[in-house]
Amino acid sequence: MSKMRLAIVGAGPAGIYAADLLLKAERDFAVEIDLFEQLPAPYGLVRYGVSPDHPRIKGIITALRDVLDRASAGETGDDSIRYFGNVRYGQDLKLDDLKRHYHAVIFSTGAIRDAALQIPGIDAEGSYGAADFVSWFDGHPDVPRTWPLEARSVGVIGNGNVALDVSRMLIKHAEDLLPTEIPQNVHEGLEANPIEELHLFGRRGPKYVKFTPLELRELGEVRDVDMVIDERDFAHDDAFADETLMKNKQVIVMTRIMDKWRDEQRAREAGEVEPASRRLHLHFWSKPVEVVVEEGRVSGLKIERTAPDGQGGIVDTGEFEIIPIQSLYRAVGYFGSPLDEIPFDDAKGVIPNAQGRVLDLEGQRIPGVYATGWIKRGPVGLIGHTKSDAMETLECLLEDRDALWTPDETDPLAIPALLDARGVPYTTIEGWHRLDAHELGLGEPHGRARIKVVPRDEMTRISRGE
Repeated sequence: MSKMRLAIVGAGPAGIYAADLLLKAERDFAVEIDLFEQLPAPYGLVRYGVSPDHPRIKGIITALRDVLDRASAGETGDDSIRYFGNVRYGQDLKLDDLKRHYHAVIFSTGAIRDAALQIPGIDAEGSYGAADFVSWFDGHPDVPRTWPLEARSVGVIGNGNVALDVSRMLIKHAEDLLPTEIPQNVHEGLEANPIEELHLFGRRGPKYVKFTPLELRELGEVRDVDMVIDERDFAHDDAFADETLMKNKQVIVMTRIMDKWRDEQRAREAGEVEPASRRLHLHFWSKPVEVVVEEGRVSGLKIERTAPDGQGGIVDTGEFEIIPIQSLYRAVGYFGSPLDEIPFDDAKGVIPNAQGRVLDLEGQRIPGVYATGWIKRGPVGLIGHTKSDAMETLECLLEDRDALWTPDETDPLAIPALLDARGVPYTTIEGWHRLDAHELGLGEPHGRARIKVVPRDEMTRISRGE
């Protein structure tokens, strides 16, 4: 093989890092990589899965853009990367098309659905998945333009960073988001949000949360919001937290942050500080057991108090409480989606694989088919894990060179011709630059980082220069 032609389905961090690592790998053959993305714009959850008030995300996007620009500009010798956006695998391109044009395919489609939470009442009106809400406030083109923000008291279930993102976006004053890149329709929706109280629920204690210190600190820096703490939760932690946990640097930092909030709460209770207009209540050792429903709508969340079991787990106490709320968001994890003609593990939400090699339902390897990112390992880990995960998959791919597909059509112009013949209005790297410049231009007169274009057809039209 003098040249490997590789298709990567999914142009988020997992797919782009896989392409970059292959370009940098030691090898004695050239590579042509085509990235296919169902959305008109690249970057996946970095663009559509993180709250817009995270400035560090801009650095990640810059790094991803550098990979695409460097390779597409021919700065890697005989190697190349092309980007085909607005192309849906299973609809615009089938597995047979990939076999005909490439030696292999890597699926990096991520996990964008909400994981289920099996408690009574969870499907009531006013109960939402965090992933859907995140897609809305990030301007995902395939979700409705409006969101029902009508509740004065809101609950969020989860003790991870997504739960914090959702909580912060719900409780933050809309004008404080204007310097970010939120779409106009999102700002208008949040501006009308009547929220006064937000309740954040986690099954374990303050020292066991999955937040990162930066995310937790950002939550406490939201203007005109009081952090409300239950002192009972800290008595549990102090009595049962093991020595290793108490010495963990992240736990130490987060403990300091929450101790500061406790001090501020004591000052408010003593009348030394004026209360804010909004309050965020942190409920630890609180296991959701039922959504209380009245006339079909969320009216409260019933929780059972938990306690540490002394071995890092929890036990139920039989002590129940009902917190009145009018809407509820579950942030209990993401879940992958099945792909046409590719095996799928319905229980785990991933493509069955061994180190990135996709397996059939009998556990046998499927030649030429690989996976990386969250669709491979599940929705765990940060950007650093994504790189190491992609490296593992690529090492397997390179080992398997002699067992890959033999494409019938290797002309690089064949794929654009195929998409044109099927009437697919695909976008390119140059088109992304055009859309990117357009969004930046929309924001500039208003002193904003950018204003995202939301409708898919408008994104595509701008990208294609139509």
